[in-house]
Amino acid sequence: MPPRAEGTTGGDDASRVARIWELVLAQAASRRDHAGITDVCAAAATSLDVSGAWVIAGDGTRPGQAMCATDMVGESLAEVQITLGEGPCHEAAVYGLPVLAARLRTDSTGSRWAAFTDAALRAGAAAVFAFPLRIGAIRLGVLGLYRDQEGPLSIFQLGDALILGDAAAMVLLDAEARQPDDPLSGAAPASQSPRLADHHAEIAQATGMLTEQLGVSISVAFARLRAYAYAQDRRLSEVAHDIVTRRLRLDPDPPV
Repeated sequence: MPPRAEGTTGGDDASRVARIWELVLAQAASRRDHAGITDVCAAAATSLDVSGAWVIAGDGTRPGQAMCATDMVGESLAEVQITLGEGPCHEAAVYGLPVLAARLRTDSTGSRWAAFTDAALRAGAAAVFAFPLRIGAIRLGVLGLYRDQEGPLSIFQLGDALILGDAAAMVLLDAEARQPDDPLSGAAPASQSPRLADHHAEIAQATGMLTEQLGVSISVAFARLRAYAYAQDRRLSEVAHDIVTRRLRLDPDPPV
């Protein structure tokens, strides 16, 4: 039987947790593989009456990295929050609490993230929900969900989302134990989807190139990469690709 998750509400009993894990394991079985973070994302998207799901790995102190997304909208929502450093996933990671924006266009929560809200609406999201992934004091990331129509999660859906968050945390912790990874290193975690692993590798490579071009540390180079993507209203992975393929070169800051 799958491990019992902790910290969930709304009918949290062994049978409910087992049902959620069965959904995750069914996704893994369809791939003929062990359960991974992509299976949790897929189970969330198919069982919670949402349009898509994604997971960002990180401890809340750094931008983190996108591990999986069920569609291009979810991938865009994950990446724009990493680029901007704002949005529901950012708040959920920092404060360790769910952030529920059922009506992005009108909710007061959406008004706190002007840049993210504008980008999310343009991407096709009308509601966004974020759940921190934690096991005790260990912060592992955030599970994000979106809908293309406004509306809150029901109490039952909220309870299932919390259990799926526990499942995602367990999968991430297992992957981290098997293959430790730094968000700015070139190696991607074993559970990361291949497409996003490719993006991560290019972002890491572009960051490394910027340290040489600009004569700065890795953290400053990554900040410059994010700032450029934000200023140009472009995806972080697209800017990284242009730098790696030498179509783009960032200039050092002028001397003070």
